[in-house]
Amino acid sequence: MLKHNEVNPLSVFGLRRVDHCPAHFTRFTFDLTTQEKNITDWIYENLTGRFYVGDNYFLHDNGKVGMHKCAAFEIAGEASYFALQLDTINRKLDW
Repeated sequence: MLKHNEVNPLSVFGLRRVDHCPAHFTRFTFDLTTQEKNITDWIYENLTGRFYVGDNYFLHDNGKVGMHKCAAFEIAGEASYFALQLDTINRKLDW
């Protein structure tokens, strides 16, 4: 973690954030109330493994399509930590 002056090789080579969500990642869906950049910045600063952040589409019972944000992590413990901290990260900004 960069907070502790440790270089993460995955970050150096731009391999931490993946463009698709692999099947073995632990997924967590949520409604986004802040900017996606705030979420990804927190992940880069506080976690070490590979991750995915993107849209998750689903079908409502009435046939309409809905969307949530999906954050998925290769390390399951990081998904748990993210889920516990999400309320403090995903706050609506009142300007």
